[in-house]
Amino acid sequence: MFEFKLPSLGADMDEGKLLEWHVKPGDKVKKGQVVAVVDTSKAAVDVEIWQDGTVFELLVEPGTRLPVGSVMATLLEEGESAPARKPVTLKGARKGEARRKAPPPEVAAEAVGVQRAAELAPPGRPRVSPAAAARQAEMRRTIAAAMSRSKREIPHYYLFETIPLARASEWLAAVNADRPITERILMAALLLKAVAITLKGFPALNGFYRNERFEHADAVHAGIAISLRGGGLVAPALHDVDSKTLPVLMRELSDLVRRTRAGSLRSSEMSGPTITVTNLGEQGVEAVMGVIYPPQVALVGFGRVASRPVVDEVSGELRVLPAVTASLAADHRVSDGHRGALFLGALRELLQHPEDL
Repeated sequence: MFEFKLPSLGADMDEGKLLEWHVKPGDKVKKGQVVAVVDTSKAAVDVEIWQDGTVFELLVEPGTRLPVGSVMATLLEEGESAPARKPVTLKGARKGEARRKAPPPEVAAEAVGVQRAAELAPPGRPRVSPAAAARQAEMRRTIAAAMSRSKREIPHYYLFETIPLARASEWLAAVNADRPITERILMAALLLKAVAITLKGFPALNGFYRNERFEHADAVHAGIAISLRGGGLVAPALHDVDSKTLPVLMRELSDLVRRTRAGSLRSSEMSGPTITVTNLGEQGVEAVMGVIYPPQVALVGFGRVASRPVVDEVSGELRVLPAVTASLAADHRVSDGHRGALFLGALRELLQHPEDL
């Protein structure tokens, strides 16, 4: 028999609220199957199980808030017989909830404040429900805690590089010429794939810093910074970006953005990013100086693609060409400015040969 515990769905998650079960006692489950939906401070997440088995007991009732690592269910391993005793599904969940103490005065006061803020929205601004206002407030607290920890613990260094994109733009235009508009590849996907391929030569930028040591990640799982319509930010992972073709990557990127904003993410997407990539070009900014999301050790940012005076590397002539400013925020405990500069230089060079992507 083995235990199914609430996983950490991001370094900034301490607890979650079970919204619903997708299984019942006696159900057989397979590795990767969604068995529950858990509400975090950022999204409702479909939680997967990572071992085949048969559900024996469900120990937590929907609506219960519990810390990361809490046992939610027990399962029988393949070929294991059930114990003679009858499983007691959800036993004690209601009793435990009833025994909870009333919230401290400061928490109650904050809840009242959220309620009033939701009801007294300024004229012209859409009113939000108290539940939505509370979620936004909780998300801002979570983001603040994670970013404060990052700036407090991680010695950041920052580098910037202007990358000409004339060849990449021309190549994309040719590739998209015969594609329907719904299947066109955007520059964002090209930049993402270029980052992933370049990272294979710079392992010190892809992985985690835990327990005073660096853990390199073999695969590139890129956390995509996605702004939510109601406010806040989530950075779920696209897995194995370096090994995917551009059409597949574009479809998965579009799907990830859509599901993130619809509040439909999987636990593997929340806990898997090995590096974060943020693209603020649509907001019109020239460059991004990002904050590393712990325990990751690097973040790559892109500003807007704009026409700029650039020396053509082939002819040596000064021309007005499309270009983008790429930035790197990296952890000085793991890498240094020399390696970071080489990474941006290699990224710049790769983007001059988009056909290689």
